[in-house]
Amino acid sequence: MTMITLKFTATELQILTGLAADQLFRKEFIDSRVPGFRSDAGELAVGKQLVQRMRLAVGSPAARREIPPVPAPNARAAGRQTS
Repeated sequence: MTMITLKFTATELQILTGLAADQLFRKEFIDSRVPGFRSDAGELAVGKQLVQRMRLAVGSPAARREIPPVPAPNARAAGRQTS
């Protein structure tokens, strides 16, 4: 995995966090009603965790709740291989 480092001001990160949260809401609750839309639960979970990390970085009160771990995409398949 390639790591990328970016620098944002607190205001820029706060704006970006709001935009990302709005987009996740749209993908989860609005787009899912569009015929033919295919949801990716793994992507949605990673996006939610990312928004939480950004909120923590900004110091948002909404970020005080615990961040749930994101399961590996093939955790079930990996579990079968090791058993």
